[in-house]
Amino acid sequence: MTLKQILSGMAAGVFATASLFAISSHATDITGAGATFPFPIYAKWADEYKKVSGNSMNYQSIGSGGGIRQIGAKTVDFGASDRPLTPDELAKGGLVQFPAIIGGVVLVVNLDGIAPGAMRLTGPVAADIFLGKIKIWNDKAITELNPGLKLPADPITVVRRSDGSGTTFLFTDYLAKVSPEWKTKVGADQSVAWPEGVGGKGNEGVSAYVQRIKGSIGYVEYAYAKKNKMAHTALRNQAGNFIQPDDLTFQAATANADWSKAPGFFLVLTDQPGKDSYPISGASFIIMHKSQDNPEKALAVLKFFEWSFKNGGKSATEMDYVPMPDSAVKLVQAMWKNDIKSATGQAVWK
Repeated sequence: MTLKQILSGMAAGVFATASLFAISSHATDITGAGATFPFPIYAKWADEYKKVSGNSMNYQSIGSGGGIRQIGAKTVDFGASDRPLTPDELAKGGLVQFPAIIGGVVLVVNLDGIAPGAMRLTGPVAADIFLGKIKIWNDKAITELNPGLKLPADPITVVRRSDGSGTTFLFTDYLAKVSPEWKTKVGADQSVAWPEGVGGKGNEGVSAYVQRIKGSIGYVEYAYAKKNKMAHTALRNQAGNFIQPDDLTFQAATANADWSKAPGFFLVLTDQPGKDSYPISGASFIIMHKSQDNPEKALAVLKFFEWSFKNGGKSATEMDYVPMPDSAVKLVQAMWKNDIKSATGQAVWK
């Protein structure tokens, strides 16, 4: 039996295509940095990918702001951000971006006797908490939403991000859409002038603070809340329904997403219509340079995400992320072919 036949047999049921990996004498390792939101699934994909390809993907979970800075400085092969860059920002930096995974941001609380999903909040009430207007847990605005819960007359400690964060962008973008006061006083960005609270670095830092501080509330990507068995809240959506976060309600929020009409894939999925849509859903984006000084590394990045799109759906769903739909993946790969080129103008992806 030839080497080609052996490899083809091993690939059955594991690889979507046998052409994903070229036989070479050395592995091509790649580095990325940025958003903490997708870190759990990127770490899972990297582990699975190395087992089947021999190639490593080393990802630094440093926040979207850090990822944007590092790809701008060319210290990593790709950056990652939950705040999509605008077409003007992409053009100015000579960059392209594409969505890689969809998930959701949840509010988490540390209150005795409150089970995950038991508490209900609305966007305006959450905004007033983070504005510092609602200061105790048995405030009328909260108790009226939760008649079945016994809420203490304890002070609320707000926990928010201290670093530049795509998770913060999604959360503040949502609050700006549902609270005129938040929009006027704070706005939406990856870093804002917080009116209230203590800061934690990364989803990891916010999770750790909320777990330690009784009476606290924070916001994290759902995978962190689920992994750490934290008490997340249900959140009222546009349709007036209180929605629990999971892959199905994140997926419902993407039902109206038309990536073909989004210049540079600039699309924000917060506060989407639909009876089952979870209101703080969003995509996480990969950012690369259009002109590649090292085409081999760029191709290795694209091969990693090609493999992840084809083979990572099961892991993503198990971790309550939503894989990108096939229609979006086709658009992404067309962009790879057309826009990512070597310094001599040759297409990296063919």
